[in-house]
Amino acid sequence: MSSVSEDLGCRRGEFSRKHYGSVELLISSDADGAIQRAGRFRVENGSSGENTDYTPGTWHRTDVHLENPEYHTRWYFKYFLGKVHQNYIGTDAEKNPFFLSVVLSDQNNQRVPQYHSILWRKTGTQKICLPYSPTKTLSVKSILSAMSLDKFEKSPREIFHPEIQKDLLVLEEQEGSVNFKFGVLYAKDGQLTDDEMFSNETGSEGFQRFLHLLGDTITLKGWTGYRGGLDTKNDTTGTCSIYTVFQGHEIMFHVSTMLPYSRENKQQVERKRHIGNDIVTIVFQEGEESSPAFKPSMIRSHFTHIFALVRYNKQNDSYRLKIFSEESVPLFGPPLPSPPVFTNHQEFRDFVLVKLINGEKATLETPTFSQKRQRTLDMLIRSLYQDLMPDLHKVNNMLNRRSFSDVLPESPKSTRKKEEARQAEFVRLGQALKLKTTVKGDATANLATTSFCKKEPWESQSFCSNFPHEVVCADSWGQSLLVSTDAGILLIDDGQPSVQVFDKTLQVKQMHVLEALDLLIARTDKGKDSRLLVFRLSAVQKDIETKQMIRSKYDCRENKLERTKGCHLYAINTHHGSELRIVVAIRNKLLLVTKKYNPCNSLTSSSLLSSSESPVEEFQYIREICLSDPPVVMTLVDGPTGDSDNMICVAYRHQFDLVNESTGESYRLHHVEANKVNFVAAIDVYEDGEAGLLLCYNYVCQYRKVYPFNGGSPLIQPSAYDFHFSWNQVPYAVVCAFPYILAFTTDSIEIRLVVNGNLVHTAVVPELQLVASRSDIYFKATAAVSGSSDRSSKEMSSRSSPETPTAYEMPECPLSSLEGEVPCKNLYKIPLSNLVGRSIERPLKSPLAPKVITTTTSSGIASLAVTHSLSLSRMEIKEIASRTRKELLGLLDEPIPKTESAQKQKKVPRRQSDPKQGAVRSTSSDRIISSSFESYSEGRHLSTSSDPDTLANREESSPSSYPFQLISLYDEDIIDLK
Repeated sequence: MSSVSEDLGCRRGEFSRKHYGSVELLISSDADGAIQRAGRFRVENGSSGENTDYTPGTWHRTDVHLENPEYHTRWYFKYFLGKVHQNYIGTDAEKNPFFLSVVLSDQNNQRVPQYHSILWRKTGTQKICLPYSPTKTLSVKSILSAMSLDKFEKSPREIFHPEIQKDLLVLEEQEGSVNFKFGVLYAKDGQLTDDEMFSNETGSEGFQRFLHLLGDTITLKGWTGYRGGLDTKNDTTGTCSIYTVFQGHEIMFHVSTMLPYSRENKQQVERKRHIGNDIVTIVFQEGEESSPAFKPSMIRSHFTHIFALVRYNKQNDSYRLKIFSEESVPLFGPPLPSPPVFTNHQEFRDFVLVKLINGEKATLETPTFSQKRQRTLDMLIRSLYQDLMPDLHKVNNMLNRRSFSDVLPESPKSTRKKEEARQAEFVRLGQALKLKTTVKGDATANLATTSFCKKEPWESQSFCSNFPHEVVCADSWGQSLLVSTDAGILLIDDGQPSVQVFDKTLQVKQMHVLEALDLLIARTDKGKDSRLLVFRLSAVQKDIETKQMIRSKYDCRENKLERTKGCHLYAINTHHGSELRIVVAIRNKLLLVTKKYNPCNSLTSSSLLSSSESPVEEFQYIREICLSDPPVVMTLVDGPTGDSDNMICVAYRHQFDLVNESTGESYRLHHVEANKVNFVAAIDVYEDGEAGLLLCYNYVCQYRKVYPFNGGSPLIQPSAYDFHFSWNQVPYAVVCAFPYILAFTTDSIEIRLVVNGNLVHTAVVPELQLVASRSDIYFKATAAVSGSSDRSSKEMSSRSSPETPTAYEMPECPLSSLEGEVPCKNLYKIPLSNLVGRSIERPLKSPLAPKVITTTTSSGIASLAVTHSLSLSRMEIKEIASRTRKELLGLLDEPIPKTESAQKQKKVPRRQSDPKQGAVRSTSSDRIISSSFESYSEGRHLSTSSDPDTLANREESSPSSYPFQLISLYDEDIIDLK
């Protein structure tokens, strides 16, 4: 029998922080053996030493992503600058000043209006998205309350000066540079001290080949791009250097053999001055594997936190990588493959650059850097507050007290004209700032021309087009989907007509399909009439195959589990190979029911049984447990032995509790410090075989390790293993597919890494509803209704870079000539095997008619090599900037020549610099109407188990006819739905 963690690993992938290395005390000594220095570093070596055969759970390949990419995190530059928005100033209860910025943005013309809000405080910035509602108002205080800021010393007041945009942009830039400088140190075989390494005048042929792989050789004198602290006027830091642009980031390499060499100075201070002040350094070491290896303690630097050790093997033309991170640096990806050897050089380059960029960002979160950043932020915010407050007192008080929901009364024409003129000036200054920042290279503007050129693991496939029914809940059955709808229970398979299994008299609110146990479990009806029903899958399948009957509610009397009347929630244990445990919640009572594993009831032999035979008799009532309140979320946690140490995690009121299944005793796991709590899920995860829980509520996802029972009670105390992170928007469901964790909101999917909570992608999906996620992820969304395919292809070409052609096409539905026609809704599928990076071992036989199952792949997707040109699109950006300046000043009369680069990029500056567009939007976008966070969370309690595949009945927002594509929150990143 497989263990719990193996079963979960097969289903959700593997959660283990061991793949990110282990901390070691590294000691370096000189040639005589005398100890020089010592330091504690986390060493990543690709899990070497483990067996190299492929077995489930062995780490082989990883997906390479930039974590917290700037085009997802630099909100003020992206959403606010150059658009009408509102900025507020105030002081909290501790008299610390803060700034609040709010904008109503329309996501990528998807007609998904959302409020983006940024709270600037000395501790850092907090960013949240709030949904837009035309019927409910949103105030400044409700936004601040959603950000857990309820008490003020001075209430927020609006700032009208356009110049505030400059200051807020400076605050955002404190998050870190968008460009990077990395050291590259050449070490010959046998060199053990930094003095020896820095004294190498030239590198080997292998080292030159490695430099050519990293980037291009540029002449420093007269260089206009990012210089990384090097002298570009007088050649005092060498004549040449290595430079590249990677995914919109400019990178300058400080190469030891290219920096000035001094024969008199043995310590090579000029070289150390640059490389010793780089956060990240690559060490290229010559020699065989058996020769003495590099250790970070060989380098005397208090600033360098990460070393990437690169060795080249001439025999098989491969690179080996090893990463050393100072102990305080948080975990960052991607984890090294096992073994960490790369034969594909382009793949190696991409991996190294992503690893180093992620490493530098992670280092900025260490106490050394975060405290410094906090001091700088505090100083800037206080200084700005003192400059602004005297001027604010002079401004009309009524205007300062205006909230987002207040509509300005009809004012005289002169007043209205003044306000319009102020807004036009506000937009003009913002656009000029955006342009200046882009031309300077201080923004990831190049990302506007860089699209993904590889198939992403979260890419979805079309599963069922034009699905007309409201979905209540669903679960996958082989390659099919069993769906509870307003029209009854349907079985849907890709490319085949749906089959009715139960009629609409049976209203199923929650279900589990357990193929290994030949069981279908369902919670039906609501209120006092609700019950738990159990069916044999083989009997249901027989009815489908013979087309004998469509069952109704009245045909299921024999399938009702005793004592479950009035249940509002149930949960099953994750690992049910030896024993299936069901906990049923009936108000504040928990009913524990078990089913012993019986080989004769397996799928193979159950087809011999009569289809009328009900499995109810096989279930055994164990005990009843009383809680203080009805649970909103419930999850079963398997103990290490399974003997009196199984637990139930329940969420109610403002807390998550752990309940011992055997004794009924409850223990406080986590208390939620918030006025309003929107419980989302409690997901059981097993890290290296030990149980843990991901507790999801409001914007927060908190990981708590659950230690085994010790003397009758679980050890629940803060641990170094615990961590937490925040979503940008309140999710209604959270799904784990390691290494990812996905949050589903009403109009977006937010994808982060479980191990550190870092964002990797956000996709806008209008009218999104998660349908099922216990294995593959299924969701329902509005489909595309586009006028012609021409428009899509033009948009695609405008978003493509000359260097990285995009192979994606938009999904399309039958064309609609009627503008007001209700758009069709499709079901989409994200295969779990794509997310977890390997095949999932589970029955794949479809319950429908046998057919050849082929995996749908996106046509035209190919792994394109990313070439690195000298300055990518900097010259093109300058050309666009020049034109846009003239447009702003009204000097441009002649038509824009349709050069290739202009055609491909002209939409970006247009969107940033059309003053008319800004003026038009200004009349409405500063009067914001929405539902508050409180009212949003009140109606979002899940009346289901915490298994992420179950969804509460929820109202669909009124459909409107707009095109749909699974598209990121950055205008230029497009993912298709195949």
